[in-house]
Amino acid sequence: MSDERSMLGRAFLVLGSFTSSHLRLSQSELSRRTGLPLPTVHRLCRQLADCGALERAADGRYEIGVRLWELGALAPRAHGLRQVAQPYLEDLYEATRENAQLVVREGLDALYLERLSARGAVSVVGRAGGRLPLHASSGGLVLLAFGGKELLDEVLAAGLERFTPSTITTEHRLRSTLDDIRRTGWVVCREHLNLGTLAVAAPVSRSTGEVVAAVSVVVPAAKDPAALIPAVRAAARGISRRVA
Repeated sequence: MSDERSMLGRAFLVLGSFTSSHLRLSQSELSRRTGLPLPTVHRLCRQLADCGALERAADGRYEIGVRLWELGALAPRAHGLRQVAQPYLEDLYEATRENAQLVVREGLDALYLERLSARGAVSVVGRAGGRLPLHASSGGLVLLAFGGKELLDEVLAAGLERFTPSTITTEHRLRSTLDDIRRTGWVVCREHLNLGTLAVAAPVSRSTGEVVAAVSVVVPAAKDPAALIPAVRAAARGISRRVA
């Protein structure tokens, strides 16, 4: 059993080496990124390719296979939530003609399950399926606000990375912001993650009160958020009513 776990662990080390900025990797690159010997990487790549988890490109490098996407689409927390949220995100997108997003927490990151963007919408960091730090994104802050003391302690221990001059980088400011989110049910972040943008987010919760996701919209920083707050909160409430 220990050998089985070791094999699975190594396979996930290989798969985890791929990121949005490293979509295609050679075996040598995978060996360096995982710390695994090249013969081990060669064997794992062949086995993962045989089952569709990896695909080999024409240049000999590897990329994530569609079989992983197929399996990932079955995850209830992603697939089910996206299906429920889709009509509300579409309404939010139509109302703003910018970026409407659905976010869940994965570890110490905000994981973007969905993003609807209009042509010509303000440019944003990240993508659907990508991750951003909880403390620096509007949806992440909402999830952090309702994530409990232990999660907050972990985020603080990991450090608050600065992305712009407006990023929250002090414990005092972070705690104050989270208190405001719990009190009001929304957050406005102006240029916290990238310059020129303003984001508004609100929580999605089950009937038990457990916050399971966040809805956010990202627009140009010059826009007045006053009109966006009710729209984002209405979308979040609509999704919350349908979350199982």
